[in-house]
Amino acid sequence: MSVVKIKIQRNFACILTLCVRCHSVLAMIRFNADTSAGMRWQFKPQQKDITIVPGETALAFYSAKNPTDRPVTGISTYNVVPFEAGQYFNKIQCFCFEEQILNPNEQVDMPVFFYIDPEFSEDPAMARVTTITLSYTFFEAKEGESIYLPLPPPQHKHQ
Repeated sequence: MSVVKIKIQRNFACILTLCVRCHSVLAMIRFNADTSAGMRWQFKPQQKDITIVPGETALAFYSAKNPTDRPVTGISTYNVVPFEAGQYFNKIQCFCFEEQILNPNEQVDMPVFFYIDPEFSEDPAMARVTTITLSYTFFEAKEGESIYLPLPPPQHKHQ
């Protein structure tokens, strides 16, 4: 009987391990930073990537520096790749779509506080997605000029 009992315990342990792994799917978030052709800011993510568990909040930072001798106002857009993952990417705090004014040679750190909706792990269409890229592009905002800002992807999947 002891052989059977040990085998059952081992199988049970394997099942528990599999269940734990099912609920702790990891997603790697990569960070990208760009500037438009006319924007002279130096803009970059402070981290290349982070690995998170969907449902848990995460904090990342981008750095921007105005190397010019005049104040420059910038505004950023963002996108999420793959596009289909955008519906699960939820920003709690971000610097996008708001004017940022940097004085000559000023450098700032800008936080992005976010989480991946736990439903990401349940969506069969996301089963092969292991990396999500968050990309920001800064544009110079000049008084009287309009900048085309695309709408952000939907924040939640509701059906």
